[in-house]
Amino acid sequence: MEDIDIALIKKRSLTGVVALTSRTFLLQVIAFVATFLLTIFLSPQIFGVFYVVSAIISFLGYFADIGLAAALIQKKEELTREDLSTTFTIQQILVGSGVVLAMVFSSAVADFYHLDSSGLWLLRALVVSFFLSSLKTIPSILLERKLAFNKLIIPQILETLGFYIVAVWLAWGGYGIVSFTWAVLTRAVIGLVAMYIVSPWRISLRLSADVAKKLMKFGVPFQLNGFIALLKDDLLTVFLGKILPFAEVGYIGWAKKWAEVPLRLIMDSVIRVTFPAFSRLQASREHLRAAIEKTLFGLSATIFPISVGLLFFVQPLIGIIPKYGKWEPAIASFYLLTVTAIFAGLTTPLTNALNAIGKIRVTLGLMVMWTVLTWALTLAFVQLFGFNGVAMAFLAVSTTIVIVVQLVKREVQFSFSKSVLASAIAATAQGALYFGVLRVVPHSLVWLILAGVSGVILYAGLLWMLEKKRITDTIASFRS
Repeated sequence: MEDIDIALIKKRSLTGVVALTSRTFLLQVIAFVATFLLTIFLSPQIFGVFYVVSAIISFLGYFADIGLAAALIQKKEELTREDLSTTFTIQQILVGSGVVLAMVFSSAVADFYHLDSSGLWLLRALVVSFFLSSLKTIPSILLERKLAFNKLIIPQILETLGFYIVAVWLAWGGYGIVSFTWAVLTRAVIGLVAMYIVSPWRISLRLSADVAKKLMKFGVPFQLNGFIALLKDDLLTVFLGKILPFAEVGYIGWAKKWAEVPLRLIMDSVIRVTFPAFSRLQASREHLRAAIEKTLFGLSATIFPISVGLLFFVQPLIGIIPKYGKWEPAIASFYLLTVTAIFAGLTTPLTNALNAIGKIRVTLGLMVMWTVLTWALTLAFVQLFGFNGVAMAFLAVSTTIVIVVQLVKREVQFSFSKSVLASAIAATAQGALYFGVLRVVPHSLVWLILAGVSGVILYAGLLWMLEKKRITDTIASFRS
C-alpha cells in the first residue's frame, strides 16, 4: 500500500510541477511584460511607495492564521469538517482584528511616511484586499491536500491578469499610484470568486479547543518562523522606507523584482508542490532523499541559465530600451540580488524539507540567524555603501546555505553537489561565452538575441552530455 501511495504522490507531484510551471509560464511572461511597461510609465518614487506600502500589509498577513493553514496541509490524517471550521474561525477573528486596526491607524501610517491621499487610499485598498484574500484559505488548502494544482492555478491566473490589465491601463492613462489602488482591488475580487468556483466550500464558523490545540502544536512554531521572516524582509522594507528616499527604495524593489525572475518562473511552482509532497514522503527517508535531489537538480538546471542570462544582458538592454535609463542606478544592486536569488532557489527547498518532516524548530533557528544577520549587515552596509548596501547584505546572508545543507543531511542523506554540479558547470560555460561575445558584438537587439540563444544552446548541450541519464529518467517519469 505504501508503494502505491508513494507512486501516486510522485505522479501527482510531477504533474503538479508541470501544471503549475507550464500554466504560469505564459502568465509570468505577461506579468513581466506588464511590469516592464509599468516601469516605463511610472517613476522610481511611485514604485518605492508601492513597495513599502505592500510590505506594511504583508506585516498583517503573518498574523492571519497563526500557522493553522500550514498545519492542515502537513497533517497526516484526513481533514475533518471541524478542522476546517476551527481554522477558518480563528483566522477570521485574527484577520478581522488586523483589518480594523489597520483602517483605524491608516491615516497615522500615511503621515509617518509622508504619503499623500493617493498613497493613503492605496494602503486602505491593500487592507481590503488582505481581508478578501483570507477567505480563500480553506478552498486553497483543500486543493493543496489533493495536490490538485491544475485547479489551484486557475484563480492565480485570473487574478494576476486582472491586476496587470488594470494597472497598466491606468498607468498608461497617467493615473500614477492610483493605478495600483484599483489593480489590487480587482485582483482580490477576481481571485476570491474564482477560488470558490474551482473549490467550493461552505463557510462555517465553529471553534473547537481540542482541534485548535492539536493544530497549533505545529502551526504556532511554523508561523513564528514566518513572523521572523517578516522581521527579516517586510519589516526591513518598512524601515528602509523611512531612512531612504522612496526613489532609492524603488531602485531596490526594481532590482529585486527582476533578479528574482527565475524564482517566480520556476521555484514558486516547484516549492508549492514540494511541501505537501515532502510531507507525504516523510515516513520514507529514501524516497524523500530522491525527491530532494530531483528537486535540487530541476531547480538548478532551470534557474542557473536564466540567472546567467540576466547578469549579462540587463545593462545592454537598459541602454537600448527607451525611457529606461532612469533605472541604471539600480544595476549594481541587481547584480548582487541575482546571485542572491541563485542561493535562495536552492535553500528554499531544503528548508521546505525540514518543515515537511516536522523539524520546524530547526528552521526557526535558521530564520532567527538570518534575521539578525540581515538587519545587522543592512544597517552597517547602508551606512557605508548607500542603498546598494541592502543587496550586499542579502548576498552575504545567502551564503549561509552551507549551514542549511549540513542540517538537512543530518535528517536525510542526500548529495547536494551531485544535484547541482552539472548545472553549475554548464552555466559557467554559458557565462564565459556571453562574456566573450558581448565584448565584440554591437549591442543591438538582434545581436543580443543571437548571443542569448547561442548561450542557451551551449548550456543545454553541456547539461545533456553531463546528465543524460538523469534527464531521460525524468522525462520517462512524466510519461509513466
